Amino acid sequence: MFKNLTRFERIARASRNVGKARPSSAPVAHPFDERNIHPAIAKVSKALFDDGHYSQATFEAFKFLDALVKELSGVNDSGHGLMMNAFGDRSTKIKLTDMVTQSEQDEQSGYKFIFAGSMSAIRNPRGHEIIHDSIDRCLDHLSMASTLLRRIEDRKYP
Repeated sequence: MFKNLTRFERIARASRNVGKARPSSAPVAHPFDERNIHPAIAKVSKALFDDGHYSQATFEAFKFLDALVKELSGVNDSGHGLMMNAFGDRSTKIKLTDMVTQSEQDEQSGYKFIFAGSMSAIRNPRGHEIIHDSIDRCLDHLSMASTLLRRIEDRKYP
């Protein structure tokens, strides 16, 4: 138990120092490894991130999520509208819970708004404006995209 706590503490403390110089004796880990960025997100974002294109790395991650939800749901839309339809309460196309109890219905609804909100608040501005994200903001966004992707992977199948 303490071994896991120590590992957690090491990861949490290291993530606060992203972008700062490390002692030469410290092992060098990529920030994606420290943040446990999903491999599929890394595939579309890592080269951009490594080149310092943080906003574009974020945009590509959420564009990937959008395309995946579109493919899984069969809904011919994108962004906010796609997410609201794909994770809808009544005729949901992507079922994240069994939706039997009120708690399960609330969770499904909550994720619908998280997915839709992430498209409106994170993806869209980077697709329509020139934005210069910091490395930390990018890593936060990529962590969120990874969380959402993992939640899709854990979905309930009809």
